[in-house]
Amino acid sequence: MKLPIDALDTLCPMHTVVSPTGLVLSVGPTLAKLRPNQLTGRAFLDIFEVQRPRGLGSMDTLLKFSGRKLHLRFRDVPKTSFKAVMVADGTGGGIVKLSFGISLVEAVNDYSLSNKDFDPTDLSVEMLYLIEAKSIAMEATHTLNRRLQTARIAAEKQAFTDPLTGLRNRRAMDSTLSRLCATSSAFCLVHLDLDHFKAVNDTHGHAAGDHVLQETAHRMLRIIRREDTIARVGGDEFILVFEELVEPQFISDVVDRIINEIRIPIRYGAISCRISGSAGISIRISSQNASPKGMIAAADEALYKAKASGRSCHKFSETIVEPTESINDELGLEP
Repeated sequence: MKLPIDALDTLCPMHTVVSPTGLVLSVGPTLAKLRPNQLTGRAFLDIFEVQRPRGLGSMDTLLKFSGRKLHLRFRDVPKTSFKAVMVADGTGGGIVKLSFGISLVEAVNDYSLSNKDFDPTDLSVEMLYLIEAKSIAMEATHTLNRRLQTARIAAEKQAFTDPLTGLRNRRAMDSTLSRLCATSSAFCLVHLDLDHFKAVNDTHGHAAGDHVLQETAHRMLRIIRREDTIARVGGDEFILVFEELVEPQFISDVVDRIINEIRIPIRYGAISCRISGSAGISIRISSQNASPKGMIAAADEALYKAKASGRSCHKFSETIVEPTESINDELGLEP
């Protein structure tokens, strides 16, 4: 008994009925979706290339392989591959049942197929569910990884940032100095201390003092280069590191500009806050050994001289920085 087309479409949505002369008489709904209005009335072998077994170039030879597995693919692009089997229909023609096999995922993407395009018992439906579940799981994993990466970057940034001024903190500066001292990099270290800052806090309150620190940070950032490092390392203490900058006159000009900017009164509401800055400078040239501790100690020594000279000025260290120590020793870490 010959199956009605409706029943054949339901049981095998990926089928085609071929006439004795090899023309496609009808196709199942899923196969029709792959090539809308392009299959019926055309020669089956003009649409499909038989890859295995080789040499099947006519309807007669196809029918000789009735019931055996065929490997087909579309001749035009996309050249989707199929597994197929042809059975004779008793009229001299045949019915070809097709499936995607390992090209299922590619076909689903190429033709936007869903589970409705397969018969209910087709294991491809189960594979589609698994693929969809895997896709959802992978997207969830990628989303989680992106969030974790963002959170990690934010945490690292927070760990190295002074929350009041947005500058680097002491931890970040220690890391920068350890890196530079471990190499032959030439650099300059400036230890800058604000003069009369305690008077601002005592007279106008801590809110005014916080505003002064923030404005001071902004003024310094406007002067230094993008590649330079500036950190707040104490209440009103800052360390600036200028990489590959060791020419004393140039350093002196930059530090003078910073000191002059700090000297300009800072408005806080109706209040005019007046401070100044004193700085000590140590220089490490490429041929010198140096340690973070030695660089800071040399700059501190020069800072005290600047304070003693009347403040609002800078002095260079005359001390040769001490030999490089272990980075672990510098940071107080166990070997």
